[in-house]
Amino acid sequence: MNNCPNCQYKSPRSRAVAFLLSLLIFCGFAGVHRIYAGKVITGIIQFATLGLCGLWQLLDMILIICCAFEDKEGKVI
Repeated sequence: MNNCPNCQYKSPRSRAVAFLLSLLIFCGFAGVHRIYAGKVITGIIQFATLGLCGLWQLLDMILIICCAFEDKEGKVI
C-alpha cells in the first residue's frame, strides 16, 4: 500500500515489491523492478547495460523510497 499523502495518482503496484526487486543485486541490475512497473523497454535497456554499473539501480531505489518512481501510466508506485 502506498502511504504517500501527497500522491494524487497511486499505482496498483506495490512500492514494497518494487523496492525489494530493485534491492536484490541480480534483479536490480537486470531491471526487473522496471519491468514490474510496466516499463519493459527501459527494463531491457537496464539489463543490457547492467544498470549502468549500478548507478541506475541506485537512482531507482532512491526514487522508490522518496515516492517518486512512476509506473508506465505515470502513477506513483
